Amino acid sequence: AVLKGSGTVIAAPDGRVAVNPTGNAGLASGGTGDVLGGLIGALLAQHLPPFEAALAGVYLHGLAADTLVAQGDGPAGLTAGELAPMVRRLLNRRFYSRNRTAT
Repeated sequence: AVLKGSGTVIAAPDGRVAVNPTGNAGLASGGTGDVLGGLIGALLAQHLPPFEAALAGVYLHGLAADTLVAQGDGPAGLTAGELAPMVRRLLNRRFYSRNRTAT
């Protein structure tokens, strides 16, 4: 279960609970929860276990908003449509960066 809000809470049926450290007030706009749901769904479709998909999705969602705000694109006026492209950039930087060495 994901309770979206300030300090989004992620909980599993087995009792595991986490509070996400990323995100800001820009995520309190229409459609951002839909983006979050789609992101978690995409991670589930890639065979991540449900709790881990929720953790990663919530973290990336919040990190995208934090990055946009750091670049001056919010929090006021941040739109849901800006989040997915930023998540893509963050994932590409982390996993496909030219500076990353092969393991």
